[in-house]
Amino acid sequence: MAKYDILVAGELNPDLILSDSELQPEFGQMEVLVESAELTIGSSSAIFACGAASLGLSVAFIGVMGDDMFGRFMVSALEDKGIDVSPVIVNPNLKTGLCVILNRGTDRAILTHVGAINALEAEQITNELISQAKHLHVAAYFLQTNLHPGILDLFNRALELGVSTSLDTNWDPAREWSGVAQLLGSTNVFLPNEAEAEALTGTPDLYKSAHILSKKVEVVAIKQGAAGAMARHGDEVVQVSALPVEVVDTVGAGDSFDAGFVYGYLQGWSLKDSLQLGVVCGSLSTCAPGGVTAQPTLEEALAAAQHNK
Repeated sequence: MAKYDILVAGELNPDLILSDSELQPEFGQMEVLVESAELTIGSSSAIFACGAASLGLSVAFIGVMGDDMFGRFMVSALEDKGIDVSPVIVNPNLKTGLCVILNRGTDRAILTHVGAINALEAEQITNELISQAKHLHVAAYFLQTNLHPGILDLFNRALELGVSTSLDTNWDPAREWSGVAQLLGSTNVFLPNEAEAEALTGTPDLYKSAHILSKKVEVVAIKQGAAGAMARHGDEVVQVSALPVEVVDTVGAGDSFDAGFVYGYLQGWSLKDSLQLGVVCGSLSTCAPGGVTAQPTLEEALAAAQHNK
C-alpha cells in the first residue's frame, strides 16, 4: 500500500497579493493605495498540493526552501493543510522565492524573485520516496530549471515503479517550449491551458491541439478559463462549462482544476466526471483572494457539480 496518494515535486514560494479592481501602479515614486494585501501560499505546485489535500487525498511535497521566514511560512502553511513536508530540502545558501501579485480580479501582473524556486534537482527525488506514492505531479516546469536535466528520467523512474505522472508546464517566459515534447511520452496526464496548448502544437484550434497532444499522452485536459475546459482520452472528447461564480481572484485556479482532475483520474472516474470535478474546483477557487482560501472539500465540490450538469 502506498503511503501517499500524490507526491508533488515542485517550487515553493509564498504569494504577496495586492488587490484592487482599479489597480494601476505608477512609477516616479507615486504611492498607490490598494483595497487588500495578503501573504498566502503561492507556487503552482503548492497550490495544487493544497487542492488535492482539501479533496481528501494524502499528499507529500518535495521542494527547496531557504532558511528564512518565507520558507518557514510555507512549510507551516502546508502542514496546516495536512501535507507531509518532511521531504522538503532546506538550503541555507538560498533565499525562498517570492511572488508579488498585482491583482485586478480577472487580470493580474506577477513579479517573481526566483530564489530557491528553480533549485530542486531530479536526483534529489529518490526512488524510495517515489515508491511511497501512487502518483507524481510536477508543475511550473519552466521555472524549475534545475529539474530539466533529469526530469525525463524522473518520470520514467516513476512509471517503472508503477507510479502514474502528471504535468502542468505553465507558461514558458522564453516562449521556446523546449523539452516538453520529449517529456510528454512519459506523462499520463497533461494539464495545459488553451494558450499553452496552442504554443506547443502550433494551432489555435482547440480540438486540433487536443488531438495532437492526445497522441503523446494518455489523457490531456485543457483549461479554458471562464469558458470551462475540455479533455481528450483516445477518441473520447468532452467539454464542461465553468461554474457561474463571482470571481474575486483567479490566482491558482488552474492548479485547483488540476487537483480536481487528477483526483478523478486516480479514482478511475470517467473522463467527463473527472473534468467536471476539475472545472468545479477551479471555478470555486476564484471566489476568495489567494490560490487556496476557497479551495473546496470533496463534499463541497460534488454538491456544486450537481448544479453544473
